[in-house]
Amino acid sequence: MTTITSIEAIPYAIDYLKPLKFASGEVHAATHVLVRVTTSDGVVGIGDAVPRPFTYGETQDGIIAVIEKIFAPALIGTSLFARELHAARMERTVGNPAAKSSIDIAIWDAIGHTLQTNVSDLLGGYADSMRVSHMLGFDEPAAMVAEAQKMRDLYGISTFKVKVGRHPVELDVDVVRALREHFGSEITLYVDGNRGWSAAESARAWRMMQDLDLAFAEELNPADDVLGRRWLVGQVDAPYIADESATTPAEITRELLGGSATAISIKTARTGFTSSQRCLHLAEGLGVEVVMGNQIDTQLGSIATVTFGAAHRLTSRHAGELSNFLDMSDDLLTEPLQIQGGELPIRKGPGLGVEIDTDKLNHYRTDK
Repeated sequence: MTTITSIEAIPYAIDYLKPLKFASGEVHAATHVLVRVTTSDGVVGIGDAVPRPFTYGETQDGIIAVIEKIFAPALIGTSLFARELHAARMERTVGNPAAKSSIDIAIWDAIGHTLQTNVSDLLGGYADSMRVSHMLGFDEPAAMVAEAQKMRDLYGISTFKVKVGRHPVELDVDVVRALREHFGSEITLYVDGNRGWSAAESARAWRMMQDLDLAFAEELNPADDVLGRRWLVGQVDAPYIADESATTPAEITRELLGGSATAISIKTARTGFTSSQRCLHLAEGLGVEVVMGNQIDTQLGSIATVTFGAAHRLTSRHAGELSNFLDMSDDLLTEPLQIQGGELPIRKGPGLGVEIDTDKLNHYRTDK
């Protein structure tokens, strides 16, 4: 029996080329945790833990602590293939979605290497690539239009998720209008508020953008504003995506059946592959749209997202948020990801199909 023999949590930091700004926070560097799962056969699987304290409460130090003190002791010695057991043991600890997900992805990567099979094939094998959606953070209209044009010219990207949620709402409405006027029908546009507006502000902003043909609205106001959120969803004539408010099957059920959302975002950085499949199958059963989201991922995180998204028909339907690594000054992979023609392909090798550059890891790790 192949067993898990060690789980490592390695902190590192890589600067962004510019700060990424949105309603719930601001990020200047990828202060992440590389997770390595080693098996009794000497196979190593990798995953990336992405702390987002302003969304899920996790920090880099907290992720390391919970992995080293709780999750590693609970999983070492178990069968590599006992994914239900792994999930059950980690679920004893409340929260910590990024820590749990990075371990789950690393285990899947190790399984793929053990079986000499690509993880996307193990998950479903539907497609070889996904169309890419690029996130545009807060800036002036001209600067955001210029960034979108650059993404079009260099990478062929034609779907853009616009961060909104500033005050007054006209700041963001003007940006979205500038994008639509510049590109016309050449691009797909949708907006993400990261809970920055109230229900009333969101409804007002949506009315002002009514003629801009937006594909989705995402988390414009907090789901905790229960009645306001339900009222708002009734005003929006596009699928309303629950993202950070619907991170588990139970939360998805609550938000969809309660009328607080009509679509969901799946992020492998917070639900790994195992729980992401549960969320996906629930969405399929309820008949709602699904988009693949991004937690401002590195290239390792982005390959995990496309590995899962391309594996399934429903998640392949829409462009996935797969390009935030373009905002990083460097990365850890031996072979950088390449977006071409607006698409990001999966890697064809076993596991996730990628490897870590040990020299870069040694340069950027912060524990030595």
